Amino acid sequence: MDVRIDKYLWAIRAYKTRNEASEGCVGGKVKLNEAPVKPAKAVKPGDIITVRKGAIQFTYKVIEPYDKRVGAALVPNYAENLTPQSELDKMRAPVETFFLQRDRGAGRPTKKDRRTMEALWDAIDFDDEE
Repeated sequence: MDVRIDKYLWAIRAYKTRNEASEGCVGGKVKLNEAPVKPAKAVKPGDIITVRKGAIQFTYKVIEPYDKRVGAALVPNYAENLTPQSELDKMRAPVETFFLQRDRGAGRPTKKDRRTMEALWDAIDFDDEE
């Protein structure tokens, strides 16, 4: 049974919609056996699919091609998730946000205010967490 890669990625819940899966293929975010792929490319058992979503790179091995959307509990019957733990840890990493308190009605920051804010931002060392 020939199954398009965009339909397969949608079926195993790698993407929420088939349109997103197609756009991922066209945008170069999906690779089949380490080669860029078009949405209509057929998948077969044993193929390795790499999907980049943001900073995370998911890796799947095709167990059985399937073109119908399956429940999350049934996905392991059709795809094996080979994503390394280091990539999965990126999902749980806290997002650093930095807000400066400005008085209400103070208007736009002056050039001096902006330079002060930039100096504060540059002084923060985000590499201490590693």
